[in-house]
Amino acid sequence: MYNELIKRIEEFNTIVIARHIGVDPDALCSQLALRDSIKLTYPDKKVLAIGTGSSKFVHFGRLDKLEKVDNALLIVCDTPDRKRIDSANPEEFDYSIKIDHHPFIEKTCDLEIIEDDKTSACEIIMQIIKETELQCDQSIAELLYMGLVSDSNRFLFNSVTSDTFKLVSEYLEKYNFDLKNTYDKLYLRPISELRLEGYISSNIKVTDNHFGYIVITDEIINKYGVDSASAGNMVNNYNFIKEMVVWATITEDIKNNQYRVSIRSRGPEINKIAENHNGGGHKMASGVRVKTLEDALKIMNELDEYVHDYFESISEENKNDN
Repeated sequence: MYNELIKRIEEFNTIVIARHIGVDPDALCSQLALRDSIKLTYPDKKVLAIGTGSSKFVHFGRLDKLEKVDNALLIVCDTPDRKRIDSANPEEFDYSIKIDHHPFIEKTCDLEIIEDDKTSACEIIMQIIKETELQCDQSIAELLYMGLVSDSNRFLFNSVTSDTFKLVSEYLEKYNFDLKNTYDKLYLRPISELRLEGYISSNIKVTDNHFGYIVITDEIINKYGVDSASAGNMVNNYNFIKEMVVWATITEDIKNNQYRVSIRSRGPEINKIAENHNGGGHKMASGVRVKTLEDALKIMNELDEYVHDYFESISEENKNDN
């Protein structure tokens, strides 16, 4: 499949690279790194990385303005299904390719490179660059590392393997990028976010079933001076709370007239519940967008019951084993 990818890249003089709505580091870094790698390898090609950006990640690199293109190739990074593609429709392009590490949901593009055992879209692109003629430099390698580190939660998730560490080691040795600089870009944050995290820690609701959730309203977002994306991403900071096995944030997004539900787990596989509500993601990290708070709270009730049933099934298994 990697060879087919290169063949298609060489075939088109105009290439557009998109990713999922609700930008995160892996999605953004994978599309920027792939754009820059293609431009470095084929300087005469027009390559655009498009989508709605976020002030939180502006220092990662600049996106390109969306423009009408003809006879163009579309490459979609880090996006499992059509409805979540930001600012692009595969049907409007002459050929389309998907590069993704999410579990398969639906056929989206003409060529689909899906490796759901990888930590990130960035890890897949690192492997593609390693095995093909696509070129890389220090800044591209740094982008790819940032995306991988972010989506693996600093190598904490089970998707990390010895092959992941070998690949990272090769990139560090070959491109010698500044680790401190990459971590500063990923994790330096204003004190307003720390104060919001304190609010979440003090107000998160934890049920008897070891499920936790919090509603972050637009009023709270404005009070602490953060944006909705920063507030929603706080869900990743609660991975090691003993009393919560599954947890979620409901973040009001006034700009897009919706509520963003971000769900994480340390045991039960929660992606199917997200998919049932037109969302999706990984088994332990998924998300949903709904129009009303009532809809979001219904999902919280469903998750609470699901976690209860999860522990009930474990208890039954233990009884049977004894």
